Amino acid sequence: MWTLVVMYSTVGAVAGVLAGLLGIGGGLVIVPMLVFCFGLQSIADEHTMHLALGTSMASIVFTAFSSASAHHRRKAVDWTVVRRMTAGLLLGTFAGSCVVALLSTRLLKGFFVVFLLYVATQMILGHKPKPSRTLPGSLGMFGAGGFIGVISSWVGIGGGTLSVPFMVWHNVPLKTAIGTSAALGFPIAVAGAVGYVYNGSGIEGRPDWSIGFVYLPALAGIVLVSVLTAPLGVRLAHALPVDKLKKVFAVLLYVVAIRMLFSLF
Repeated sequence: MWTLVVMYSTVGAVAGVLAGLLGIGGGLVIVPMLVFCFGLQSIADEHTMHLALGTSMASIVFTAFSSASAHHRRKAVDWTVVRRMTAGLLLGTFAGSCVVALLSTRLLKGFFVVFLLYVATQMILGHKPKPSRTLPGSLGMFGAGGFIGVISSWVGIGGGTLSVPFMVWHNVPLKTAIGTSAALGFPIAVAGAVGYVYNGSGIEGRPDWSIGFVYLPALAGIVLVSVLTAPLGVRLAHALPVDKLKKVFAVLLYVVAIRMLFSLF
């Protein structure tokens, strides 16, 4: 039991720092670490990925709130962008979680690996936006929110790996994009958590202490630590060279992706 407490607390500490530092919600690290932890607990393999995704989304509710609050105090959140994207995020994330409930763990792992490789490559390349680009109109923002929500629900993230590049591509300053992404992660996480609880209810073979596809012991361990470390990540984001840190993080994503890829065979 104490080993599990330490493991889930470690996951929460890493997730909190990454949420504040890179605006990614920590899900890219939470999901593979939870899959590993669930394996140690001998939880049925057919549900490990669903539980990891659902628990990740539920934990990001708290992480995103803590991170967004810290960014707001530093005036780094564009609330106009948040308001314009929230409806699409809510709809897309919930719909995506309904689709995930129908997919196998193997397929979800494969999609997650592809997404990790994509994100890591984007971080390494560091594409810069054209100076003439501006944020789209209401319909475009709704559509962007819907797309980000769907993909976020499939990989258990707060959407930062998509929303930050989207905003930077449209000439939103990087630090504002990170802060705004943290705020966008809250509606994504709420809709995703609700979707995973709803779609996982009544499924046979889930472990004790789970509500739908949300595993409560892991959620508690992650949340209790992540809400404390998210403000630390925010302070680091305003003091460290984020672009260089993202390249280091990209290398970590490659390692995680390769390890998960081997687990498919």
